[in-house]
Amino acid sequence: MKSITRQCLDFFEWLNLRDTKAMGSVLTEKTTLYFPKTQPLVGGDRITRFFNILFKQYPELVFDVKQTICDQNRGAILWENRGKNRRGEPYQNEGVTIMEITDGKVVLISDFFKDTEKF
Repeated sequence: MKSITRQCLDFFEWLNLRDTKAMGSVLTEKTTLYFPKTQPLVGGDRITRFFNILFKQYPELVFDVKQTICDQNRGAILWENRGKNRRGEPYQNEGVTIMEITDGKVVLISDFFKDTEKF
């Protein structure tokens, strides 16, 4: 089985590739996403739909993982991102994503952004 660090990094690679099919393969019907300014999203289908909408709002968006801190089944991923929104306006931010993974499946994603006023 892959290490927790590798699983977290894989998820961010899929995010950068906009590969919601790969992302969905590690989500379950009980996976919960906590994203700033939204209600919690529960279930892989709802979460992948959310990311598809996000990708339409930000047709250019790349995450650069700066650091990971992981234990047995949890990871904290420090990242910076940059890109452009659908109006072509530049966007950048930084934050931390907490992930919990059990038996190779993501059960929790919780995002913390430094600047939530940017979106």
